[in-house]
Amino acid sequence: MHEQKWQRRRSSRWQQGGRRRAVPAAAAAAIGILTMGALVPPAASAATRPDSVQQGLDALVHSDGLPAALASVKDRAGHTRTYTAGVGDLATGSKVPRDGQVRIGSNTKTFTAVVVLQLVGEGKIGLDEPVDTYLPGLVRGDEIDGRHITIRQLLQHTSGLPDYSAYIKDAVLKHRYFAPRELLDIALQHKADFAPGAKFAYSNTNYVLAGLIVEKVTGRSLAEEMDRRIIQRIKLRHTYFPAPGDRTIKEPHPKGYHREAAGQPLRDFTELDPSAGWAAGQIISTNSDLDQFFSALLGGRLLPAAQLAQMRTTVPMGDTGAGYGLGLISRPLSCGGVYWGHGGDIPGYETRGGVTEDGRAANIAVTSIPTDEAATQHLESVVDTALCR
Repeated sequence: MHEQKWQRRRSSRWQQGGRRRAVPAAAAAAIGILTMGALVPPAASAATRPDSVQQGLDALVHSDGLPAALASVKDRAGHTRTYTAGVGDLATGSKVPRDGQVRIGSNTKTFTAVVVLQLVGEGKIGLDEPVDTYLPGLVRGDEIDGRHITIRQLLQHTSGLPDYSAYIKDAVLKHRYFAPRELLDIALQHKADFAPGAKFAYSNTNYVLAGLIVEKVTGRSLAEEMDRRIIQRIKLRHTYFPAPGDRTIKEPHPKGYHREAAGQPLRDFTELDPSAGWAAGQIISTNSDLDQFFSALLGGRLLPAAQLAQMRTTVPMGDTGAGYGLGLISRPLSCGGVYWGHGGDIPGYETRGGVTEDGRAANIAVTSIPTDEAATQHLESVVDTALCR
């Protein structure tokens, strides 16, 4: 979740890929790019020139102190290369599974937004309809009224709804199941941050409401709709929405670790109840599946042109040059242009990445949320390296 880091700013959980309030969700804007043309270099040059992506991952482990880093990079021709660094288990020193599964946090928001926008294209949801059209009377609180908050404002984080995740402690999150309505109720105990539409402010509550609307409109669970409309449709073979009570990760994966604060010891957070993320951050996937998902989305395989255009219409995320669309973020590249993706934090894992207009893709995961801004910037710079090289 993000905007800041899980541990630095609890309201940032399951956010866009991780920046702090000081550097709005957009802070992740500088995530990066690699030179795809060099993904499969000639044997001679490979022998004499270190791979810049591998060097970046190694530095995340050896200089920034992260247990492990994994990456998947796809060039314009569709050739994919995977990378690993560090160890998959601090206790045993085991290898990092290549393209292992991780919890992808707020990348889940893009999946949720796609389902909502598919329903918009089918005429079942109106982007500028109020929440009360679908959940009458449900959203009421201190300066909060679902009659004045639109679906578009939910998807674009301009609703003013307070973020429930700011009020859930990490230790509780690890073991406790939260029903979606309970997450909403936590948020509604607090005053609105601002009037609907007044500005951008990242809040996981927006996506819990979006998920509840999907379930009300379709009569099926959000997990079923994601599986039917996205995961099965584009054959994401290593992606799933964990069932209630499932605290495990099914396929080979590196263990995820969490620090309560800088200087505190790392704790194994691999197994946790992800229900506090739900529509905002519950999905498990791999870097290569994320490459495939964002490539299919930007390639027009998941949404009609009109809805994809709406999704790519952004509002500024601070002064970083990044923009937030409808569950999709554009971030500038050091080599020019932008890339589209999201990113995510959840205790144990942080992910960053996205795709470019010309078909390059890169996603990177690390197995602990960095506790300092410099490490996050290093992670984002590796993405930039991957997409720009």
